[in-house]
Amino acid sequence: MKNTSSLWWIRVPVIFFLIFGTMEYFIDSGDQPAIIAYPITQFFMLMVLILLIAIELILSSIETVMFQTLSEEAKERYLSSKSKKWEWTWGKRTYQKMLGSKPIEAEGEIVLDHNYDGIRELDNKLPPWWVYMFYASIVFAIIYMLRFHVFNDYDQALEYEQEVAAAQLEIEDYKKTAKGLVDVNTVELLVDTSDITAGEKIFQSNCVACHMADGGGGIGPNLTDDYWILGGGIKNVFHTISEGGRDGKGMIAWKQTLKPVEMAQVASYILTVINGKTAANPKAAEGDIWVDPNAPVNEIPEQVSDTTSVVMN
Repeated sequence: MKNTSSLWWIRVPVIFFLIFGTMEYFIDSGDQPAIIAYPITQFFMLMVLILLIAIELILSSIETVMFQTLSEEAKERYLSSKSKKWEWTWGKRTYQKMLGSKPIEAEGEIVLDHNYDGIRELDNKLPPWWVYMFYASIVFAIIYMLRFHVFNDYDQALEYEQEVAAAQLEIEDYKKTAKGLVDVNTVELLVDTSDITAGEKIFQSNCVACHMADGGGGIGPNLTDDYWILGGGIKNVFHTISEGGRDGKGMIAWKQTLKPVEMAQVASYILTVINGKTAANPKAAEGDIWVDPNAPVNEIPEQVSDTTSVVMN
């Protein structure tokens, strides 16, 4: 029996991928496909596939049962109507037209007189699809020539520069939010509890030997007051931790030991927790008072000894 169930292999994939595409369109999963970002969607699509197959099996069974209830004459009419309904005559005719080849029965009309040891040559024309693509390439070439060589639209060098500039902007934006890629120019003061807690652990592990647990200073300077040898603020403190203190007598450079995000965390811990607190045995002030250059004018005291740039050794 030839029935509509013979087309299940078309209906099931089409409906399945329509549902899959709809799911991917409406579920916001960022850069990843929803089926990867949310494993539950894999189970959902599996259930959809099983349901579609079950529906096809049920429809096929119902159609078979109903077919058996028909008389022989009705069965013949039914099969005949199905055969005509699903015969893809238009598609076959279009395919043959685009192919442009002669059927074997008509090859005698295009055979040439050339004979090579019994091998005859046919005068086949180029397939229409190939000819149309060739014409399309000519049209494309004319448009391309007019656009880029006559009217001097953008060239490859300009396109490259635009792409590089756009990529550079994207990189800069990414660096602002990627803690692991911060440097002295992009570092910002971290205020999240997790970052401050991480900075405290780093300080207790690496800095207390010179600056004391409360930051009052020992071998190293006092971190609780407003005096800074190499400048205060997140950028200067980050730079000092990264590159080290004064040559020959300052702190070592920690950039080989700590990651950029770790240096940003410990610098933020110093500025938000240590700086400004009262130390048990504070060391005498060293350096000069540092004032944030971005602070309002009426909050800047008379003694200003730092500039807006990062203080270098």
